[in-house]
Amino acid sequence: MAHFARTGNTLQSSPEGLDRLTDRERDVLDCLGEGLSNQEIAHRLYITEATVKSHVSHILAKLGVRSRVQAAILVQDHGRPNR
Repeated sequence: MAHFARTGNTLQSSPEGLDRLTDRERDVLDCLGEGLSNQEIAHRLYITEATVKSHVSHILAKLGVRSRVQAAILVQDHGRPNR
């Protein structure tokens, strides 16, 4: 705890891999950050659930995270991705 108190918030302002996301992947990532399901994302973005799943897979790979929950936490910690 003392170490954290001394170093403060050491999170990156822009997580590694974020700059490699396409605009549509960023849209999907925004939705993940809101906790939306694949079905809800598909409805909001006017795409199929299969397309959402594809985008989520690409997002996870590009950001180096294992789950959509980790991606959602990343968005919540760092804010919405810039375009």
